[in-house]
Amino acid sequence: MKICFIGAGSTVFAKNLLGDCILNPNLGEFEIALHDIDARRLSESFKLISAVNKYHNGKAKISVHVDRKEALEGADFVINAIQVGGYKPCTVYDFKIPAKYGLKQTIGDTLGIGGIMRGLRTINALEGIAKDIEEVCPKALFLNYTNPMAIVTGYLQKHTKVNATGLCHSVQACVPTLLDIVGLKGQYLDECRWQIYGINHQAWLVEITDKDGNDLYPEIKRRSLAKGCPKTDLVRRELMHTFGYYVTESSEHNAEYTPYFIKDLYPGLYRKYKVPINEYPRRCRWQIRDWRKKARMLDKPDMVKHTLTNEYGSRIIEAATLNKPYIFHGSFLNTQLLIPNLPPEACVEVPAVVDAKGFHPVKCARLPEQCAALNRTNINVQLLTLKAWETRKLDDIVMAAALDPHTACELSLDDIKEMVKKLYKAHRKGGWLPDFD
Repeated sequence: MKICFIGAGSTVFAKNLLGDCILNPNLGEFEIALHDIDARRLSESFKLISAVNKYHNGKAKISVHVDRKEALEGADFVINAIQVGGYKPCTVYDFKIPAKYGLKQTIGDTLGIGGIMRGLRTINALEGIAKDIEEVCPKALFLNYTNPMAIVTGYLQKHTKVNATGLCHSVQACVPTLLDIVGLKGQYLDECRWQIYGINHQAWLVEITDKDGNDLYPEIKRRSLAKGCPKTDLVRRELMHTFGYYVTESSEHNAEYTPYFIKDLYPGLYRKYKVPINEYPRRCRWQIRDWRKKARMLDKPDMVKHTLTNEYGSRIIEAATLNKPYIFHGSFLNTQLLIPNLPPEACVEVPAVVDAKGFHPVKCARLPEQCAALNRTNINVQLLTLKAWETRKLDDIVMAAALDPHTACELSLDDIKEMVKKLYKAHRKGGWLPDFD
């Protein structure tokens, strides 16, 4: 069995996913092929993951490849964790140019103008990756961890023959986080039953019951109002009490997926809800500084010790390799109406089973209409971003941005058009995007 990791310069994330595989004795001996376009980060990842493998007496044979097609050759699984354009220059473009128009963002990797531009430049890189996979490992299962998840995974499933799904850890963390906040984790976490589906980063906890089928939402909401919540969860709490259901992804993300929390005319709102403006650039700068320290300690015990994470990756690989069916949540095109009241063209996040035959997404019930309505406002942006890639027209990027809930409530159409043109010019000049008309 062979795993190819594309974007292996994401060293800590590569360690988490591949460390989980190394710790799994059921996988036996297997190959890990690491690839990245950054030779220095690739070398650091090879050193660290090799040290993890040695420390835990792993059976992985690890190789490093500058040539992508060579890394992919014969792979059974491809893990994608690329970040196209990095912090500098592209993330800086995504935040600084919109800020000149008064548009504030928090993360900018999933929706909004930051998510749109990130999606387009990622697809630009994925085209070549997909062609290589179709040529040298056409049967491989592709595990996408790169945001914007719905745009990237939707592109792969619509426009390529790659057998892909999109994976995120927000589903696994949703119920434990909510129960912990309201003081019910110890009582119910191991026995409760729940259903989550929607779209990536905006999937909904549509049902949560105890082992006897009693609805836990009334008690959760009562405690939430009585106890309050951490400042990091104020947006999700407000969404739950307004629309009735808890959302999977964090408040800092969801603050920019909706038009309610970041408003230039109401600066008290983002202070009230503790929305961390410019959080992602700040986080990037911290990670860069932190990695400079860690890169000097790659063989130290604290770096090479690994404990199993809650990421789906290793469990999916085990299930497909050994034909042991495993249930996970992943992103899939809604062509089979997996969620009946979302568009068939959308990329939705639903439960799925994986086994030796591949991925089998599960059909879900209709979402509560208010949850589906909020999802549709995000899906509009995702579908128009994909259309922009297909048509190579700047007007379609403008339309995607103009329909984004946060952008639309902050900027005029004239400002949106001008902002999109400046972002495109910066990306085109750097070679991150092809020509658009």
